[in-house]
Amino acid sequence: MLRDGTYAVWFKTPRGQGTGIAHVADGRIWGRDSIMIYSGTCEVDGDRFTAIVTIKRHSERHASVFGADDLTLKLEGTCPGKIGKYVGTAEHVPGVVLEGTLILSEERPTKFDPSKLPKLPMPSR
Repeated sequence: MLRDGTYAVWFKTPRGQGTGIAHVADGRIWGRDSIMIYSGTCEVDGDRFTAIVTIKRHSERHASVFGADDLTLKLEGTCPGKIGKYVGTAEHVPGVVLEGTLILSEERPTKFDPSKLPKLPMPSR
């Protein structure tokens, strides 16, 4: 099941690949990568999910994996655990299929222990 949380995202089309970060909460999805921001809605039905996501360019670095900017994507995928897979299309770029993976980020509580820090050498006099 696609749970609320933060996901590392990997995606590709025949035109290229990329990585980003996506957040899912309360039926919404949003995030960014090095050149695009994403925002939209998602619906979850058991292990399956669908999303409508708008992408917009925020940086003039390189071409997007669609070869076009400012698109609306339709995504369909499954997420049986902490890793999800999806495919997506954009009506304005027919024939280009986006494939992607979502990996749920989980924070592990760490306890700060100053005794584990490296010891600095004492200055000689």
